[in-house]
Amino acid sequence: MIETRPKKTHERALLIGLEKQGVSKWDLQDSLEELAELANSAGAEVVDTVTQKLQKPTAPYYIGKGKAESLKPALQDQQVTSVIFDDELSPAQGRNLENLLSRKVLDRTQLILDIFAQRARSREGRLQIELAQLQYLLPRLTRMWHHLSRQTGGIGTRGPGETQLEVDRRRVQERIARLERELESVRKTRAVQRQGRKRHQWPVAAVVGYTNAGKSTLLNLLTGADVVAENKLFATLDPTTRSFVLPNKQRVLLTDTVGFLRKLPHTLIESFKATLEEVSEADLLIHVVDLSHPRVDDQIEAVENVIKELGAHGKQTLIVFNKIDNLHPASVAPTAGAETRNREVIETYLRRFPGSVAISARTGEGVNKLVQALQDSLSAWRLRSCFKIPASESALIAEIHRVGHVLELKYEDNDAVLVAHVPPELSQKLGKFAV
Repeated sequence: MIETRPKKTHERALLIGLEKQGVSKWDLQDSLEELAELANSAGAEVVDTVTQKLQKPTAPYYIGKGKAESLKPALQDQQVTSVIFDDELSPAQGRNLENLLSRKVLDRTQLILDIFAQRARSREGRLQIELAQLQYLLPRLTRMWHHLSRQTGGIGTRGPGETQLEVDRRRVQERIARLERELESVRKTRAVQRQGRKRHQWPVAAVVGYTNAGKSTLLNLLTGADVVAENKLFATLDPTTRSFVLPNKQRVLLTDTVGFLRKLPHTLIESFKATLEEVSEADLLIHVVDLSHPRVDDQIEAVENVIKELGAHGKQTLIVFNKIDNLHPASVAPTAGAETRNREVIETYLRRFPGSVAISARTGEGVNKLVQALQDSLSAWRLRSCFKIPASESALIAEIHRVGHVLELKYEDNDAVLVAHVPPELSQKLGKFAV
């Protein structure tokens, strides 16, 4: 007898966005398009998108009870299994909406967490995503359980005892504490590895950028790494470091990082600090930008905001405009006019961001210019500089630590004496303190 397996059910998702005061319709539409990409990356089929215009979300139902009620026939007709909101829902909103709609209700944060859970491969990645999930879950436990009156009794629990909810909350808190300890151990291990790199005095370049900008494809092209590179959001999560030798024989370590995103949940940034520290500790940032994306400026701003939140602002940055082959593909626009427009777009951004380069990591076009720009950017790291700075200039000393590469540090009377590699801009600023 042949055993028949039930067919795997496909999730059908309805997306909901709120046009709040101060948010334009175009910004909302762009955010919902990105939410649709996230849903597809998670394995869901988006069947429809709904928007609601309100000055601000309502406390019980986010989009208002009347609007939520009106969705029920469409959910039934379109066989929707999941309703996904573009913003983070409060525990009460999520609970009320699930009870009203009789469907699984998710928000943007949960969707991103689900994608991360699918993509994480290393032990470190799994620890980080589990921590983020538990931190998200903790305030929402009442939504997850329907047996709140259940009691656990026995020795040591005389009197009313603990409700099941309290037991679950305590267990989650204990697990969070255990994960934080394990991740602290990971951070210490990474710190030791970084110290080893510093002994070799190899500069480290962190490849950053919006998710799906082509960071992994670029790393594979330069170093021959085998990092997964797919046309999906968050295709890779676990950081990969590879060695690359420049034409002048200088060795540089390139580190691929998790992609950034607008509305990136703060819990993710906190949970992935062990990984994202690679950004704040890097000597140079290679910011990969998808030049073919219709909202390229918004993506650049979103990445810069995350870099600031990580305390890596001010670092020397090489901007790489990627996917120039995808601006107006020949198969879509084979005219000479399209090629002229492409060149004009590229030249416009290269002028706006001096020192930047335009490439296609997929075809290899422009990569020689990128390698030369990388070599020029790192030329300062071959020179050791010594500075004697008054201890009262604590902000300047902190800036050297943040954007430079400190090799030696000692104090003489009221002065800090540092031997460091620093980028050219900072070197000029420190000129009067040079020894």
